[in-house]
Amino acid sequence: MNNLVFLGAPGAGKGTLAAILKEKLHVPHISTGDLFRDNIKKHTSLGDEAEAYIHEGKLVPDEVTEAMLRDRLERQDCTEGFILDGFPRNLSQAAYLDQLLAEQSKALTAVVLVDVPEKVLLDRLTGRRVCPECQATYHVLFAPPAKEGLCDRCGARIIQREDDQEKTIRHRLEVYRENTFPLIRYYEEKGLLVKADNSEGEADDHAEELFRKLMKR
Repeated sequence: MNNLVFLGAPGAGKGTLAAILKEKLHVPHISTGDLFRDNIKKHTSLGDEAEAYIHEGKLVPDEVTEAMLRDRLERQDCTEGFILDGFPRNLSQAAYLDQLLAEQSKALTAVVLVDVPEKVLLDRLTGRRVCPECQATYHVLFAPPAKEGLCDRCGARIIQREDDQEKTIRHRLEVYRENTFPLIRYYEEKGLLVKADNSEGEADDHAEELFRKLMKR
């Protein structure tokens, strides 16, 4: 059984690696973003509650996220394992996850830290550009438009969103460090931490290397 948690900074590509690993391990990839979207779309009581907080620009409380997670992990497709992406985000959530899994007679197999240098993260995140007209996305280094500064699809001038500006990105990384570094120590002390590189090269190659590491545990 493979019960995994993926940790990583914004732009580390943990979602990409998790999506590849789920096919190799035949387990569901569960992200908190997908949990929110699924519950909101289905108008569950938890989804309506979460949507109200999001609409007001507030953080969704831990207890709402945790209740969604409990419901998801109780589904049939999680009996052989799962990959959690985006949960836990702090020590309180980690304690809740330990308790929840113990109630289900389960335990984490490993916690994967997708480790990427900050310079690479900044290049990835600050290089993103968006067309304000048709919402097409580009990257100045990895996927530039055919004509510099212009959308391939509709010809509008592409822009850098405020969320992708360096000042905003550095703040997001600082929040990540404050919340996640204690989690790294927490899981390292439990002997669960496995590091995965996703800085340069193909994600498929990094996923294959990670798969081999996990199979040796």
